[in-house]
Amino acid sequence: MDEQTILPDDADSAEVVDLLQVLRDRGHQPPTGRARLVSADGSASRPIPDGLHDILVKALEALASGYAVTIAPQHTTLTTQQAADMLGISRPTLTKLLEEGKIPHERPSSHRRIKLADVLRYQEQRRVERRQLLDQLTADSIALGLYDLTADESTEGDDNQA
Repeated sequence: MDEQTILPDDADSAEVVDLLQVLRDRGHQPPTGRARLVSADGSASRPIPDGLHDILVKALEALASGYAVTIAPQHTTLTTQQAADMLGISRPTLTKLLEEGKIPHERPSSHRRIKLADVLRYQEQRRVERRQLLDQLTADSIALGLYDLTADESTEGDDNQA
């Protein structure tokens, strides 16, 4: 399977918005009302798994907002370079994280293998940690009185100095 990028198409934009609304409405239906995929001729239909439903909604939201969507199949086990690329870090930095036990890995031969789920879990953990640090910095800045002025007040002071 190759990577594929889907561009938003003005001709299909109304259909994308309509489909997005149908899939969003599905979330307001009782659990028995699962979304279904129906064949073009209507002769067959199958329920759409919740995970795939969520992916479709996210892809349609992006397309409806004018963004392109890329579908890239991933192996469930990654090389150190693939994992590093996914995390946006160097391979030596990833290797250090592996050696410190921050990301689980296997070493069936001379090469390390990392489970995609472990990389995604680490990525989410780091995202949460960064958000908590940012919230703490904001709280500290407020406590120190660094947020006393509004944007309008700070620009008024600039006008008075001119």
